[in-house]
Amino acid sequence: MSVFTRSRTSTVLGGIALIGASALVLAGCSGGGTGGDEPTESAGPVDELSLKVGTALPQTGNLAFLGPPEEAGVAYAMSQINEATADTGLDLDVVFGDSGDTDNKAYETEIPRLLGEDVSAIIGAASSSTSLQFIDQVTGAGVIQFSPANTSDAFTTYDDNGLYFRTAPSDVLQGEVLGNLIAEDGHQTLGMIVLNDSYGTGLAKYVTEAFEAAGGEVVAAPTYNTGDTSFDAQISEVLAADPDAIALITFEEVKTILPSLFGQYPAENLYFVDGNLANFGDQFPAGSLTGAKGTFPGLSLDTITDFTDALQTFNTDEGNEPLTEFTYAAESYDATILLALAALAAGSTDGTAMAEKLIEVSGGSGDGEKCTTYAECAEIIVGGGTADYDGISGPITFDEVGDPTEASIGIYQFGDDNTYAAYEG
Repeated sequence: MSVFTRSRTSTVLGGIALIGASALVLAGCSGGGTGGDEPTESAGPVDELSLKVGTALPQTGNLAFLGPPEEAGVAYAMSQINEATADTGLDLDVVFGDSGDTDNKAYETEIPRLLGEDVSAIIGAASSSTSLQFIDQVTGAGVIQFSPANTSDAFTTYDDNGLYFRTAPSDVLQGEVLGNLIAEDGHQTLGMIVLNDSYGTGLAKYVTEAFEAAGGEVVAAPTYNTGDTSFDAQISEVLAADPDAIALITFEEVKTILPSLFGQYPAENLYFVDGNLANFGDQFPAGSLTGAKGTFPGLSLDTITDFTDALQTFNTDEGNEPLTEFTYAAESYDATILLALAALAAGSTDGTAMAEKLIEVSGGSGDGEKCTTYAECAEIIVGGGTADYDGISGPITFDEVGDPTEASIGIYQFGDDNTYAAYEG
């Protein structure tokens, strides 16, 4: 395990890197909300609160593989919140929707539908570029937008009326970890294939900065656009540069890119990111990805097996297909818990009132009492205290712009079965 700060180059030694992130800049001032119950005069709990939350997570599009674990995380949290209704007076209803991507534009009909349901918050999207397509529409309506997976640094300075939050850290952090990992693996030159959107180009920028600061050189970084189906030109450009390593900063398009690399480039020199790190299994011949590495924000899945096992059981008991991925499930679960706690602390389901309490219940302000479950935190709030929720995905702790101030970046490596596990290097 290695500790990272953004003020120095650090060493990656184990399957997880812990990062402390300082606030970057102040966000816009908070705005007025319209949805939900009006705030009470005091910030304490009230007798009954009916909170309604929407989701705009990827049921379709180039991040559709992330939809099932994210939606399962939300549904699991909802079940625990509603189990405690008798003790807290708060019940939660979730309206599930599809974000799609910037190619199929499912959000164009889904966001108006969700807002028409009078939701207090919308959880999503997973893709940063997709979230940027509707953030003004959501926050302009006085509704919280809360992403479990947005990592673009664009959100840190976005004028969102104080209504945007995320449980995933900025790409500044993942880029530093990945760039240093590639350098510390002994590679001196790097090629990248990059999705041309706020996520892809932003992450590529920070990987480049870290890799070059460690003495490396990026020799090729061709881009492609959402919706593209052929990547021959990008693959040819990168291979022609003969890099020591290749980083694939893509979404699900990686499934089309990889077969063209097999046999031409050693798998152990390939690097994945959160947008494409998946358990590919028999989608590719056995051993195709042996030794390849990747990163994604969040605690190593090997350290939260109690949660993932319970989530799998809950999900299948609900009649759903077994989950094959758990990426951003914990962040989605935590987002839902935090929204409920914020409503409870505000004594209101008004979006702006809840936003004012989200920083507090995450431990970003006040002198709250640590707690790790919804029931435990809710009991503190109902008793008149201040809760500081530490979640499944980590401590969270929002700063004044809704970014987590510390984060864990998991480092993983593929085995012969084309699935990944925590990197033990």
